[in-house]
Amino acid sequence: MDMKTSTKILLIFNIALLIANVFLIKYLAEAIVPTESGFILNFSPLSWVALSVLVLFFISFLVLYVKFLRNLRLSNLLFFSTLPLTLIYGTFVAYISQIEMLGDVNSMSIRALLNINSSKNVQNLWIALATVAYLVLLFVLILLACRPLRNVERAIERLGDGRAKMDDYRIGGSRQFREIEHSLNKINYVYKEKDNKLKIANLTAQKYLPKALLNFLGKKGIEDVETGKAVSREGTLLHCDLKPNKTLTLEENFNYINSYLKVVAPLIKRYDGFVDKYLGDGLIAVFSKAQNAVECSHAILKAVAEKNSNQKKTLNIDTKISIHTGAMSISIGSDEKTLVTSSHVLSALSKIEEVNDLLGAKLLFSKKTLENFSNKFHFDYRYVGDLEFEKMMISLYESLDCYQKRAREKLKKVKNEFENGVRFYNEKRYVEAKDMFEKVLKKVPDDHASFVYFNKCTEKLNEVA
Repeated sequence: MDMKTSTKILLIFNIALLIANVFLIKYLAEAIVPTESGFILNFSPLSWVALSVLVLFFISFLVLYVKFLRNLRLSNLLFFSTLPLTLIYGTFVAYISQIEMLGDVNSMSIRALLNINSSKNVQNLWIALATVAYLVLLFVLILLACRPLRNVERAIERLGDGRAKMDDYRIGGSRQFREIEHSLNKINYVYKEKDNKLKIANLTAQKYLPKALLNFLGKKGIEDVETGKAVSREGTLLHCDLKPNKTLTLEENFNYINSYLKVVAPLIKRYDGFVDKYLGDGLIAVFSKAQNAVECSHAILKAVAEKNSNQKKTLNIDTKISIHTGAMSISIGSDEKTLVTSSHVLSALSKIEEVNDLLGAKLLFSKKTLENFSNKFHFDYRYVGDLEFEKMMISLYESLDCYQKRAREKLKKVKNEFENGVRFYNEKRYVEAKDMFEKVLKKVPDDHASFVYFNKCTEKLNEVA
């Protein structure tokens, strides 16, 4: 049963009670007998019936009146909700003020009941009590009528911040507030639709714009990315070089390298990095933290070594990783698929790769990268020399943690001799440098970096001779 039908039934019921009251009210009047000292109650069965019908009438009338108020706008609601209370209060105050002048039996009984005959102060006290009661009830009525405004305020505050609510808003109150509730839910629906579209767009964009990239750019989602606009950040570039140890055809090389990239790429994502570009024989990745880049490199070298050991064929991959840190400029192409990384860091990284190839190291990183490690990050490494780039020197270091334990321990034991040899070489003290590298090679004959330096010292000494 809808509200309109129920209201009609209640209205008919109320009219029926009103008609019944017209006939029964005399029995109620006969039951309440006024006297000089108050009232005497003498209820008969018909009087009780009359009282019951009267109570039912007021209850049904009150329900009808509330239904009437709920269909009003706030301004009319405030007026009509306080009107009956104001009329009752005004009538009571006017009657009590003039009750001493009234000589009918009912007025005399009321004066006796309220003890007004004894003192004028008692009369003023009843007026004061009525005023207090009126103000309290008036406050409660206005508070109940305006309570939905607080719900509207919360909803608008939330929607103003662009936040959608999963459930519909419930405002309550009169018809005007129901209209506002409907409008707020329409706005909320638009926000939810927008959120859903953004979620779908972000899920789609993650294929091309990984979350790590958005974090690096300082963006919360794809909707915040301005295509074509470069963002300058300090970050760490990682170049991973993957080369088969045998000559392959172009197709074989492509398929074989791809099988290793499927191992490398997830590790980059795991360490909060993202792939800048895939190369024919490797990739370049970007990290916001230098420490993550080095930890990822160790994981890559370990994973590639395990894959090599599991290969049934003799064909394996040689892996070299070079890392450099510095300011870089990154932008997203207009197709939302093209990532462009441009800065002198990329040029310096290519030079570090050349040194890495020359020294035969597994993992080479710059001093700038080393300076960005946290104090709690520790691993074994050694200084391998300086690279001159754009009129500045870049100190380079080789990680020793990427070697097997036995080889790592040997390299750690000759670390001081090796680093002293590198410093002697930088100072052009080739005799001392050659002696140092000779000592290293006697202890670690397969140290390729020492072998390179030893030969370079020999060449320099032969040139002088």
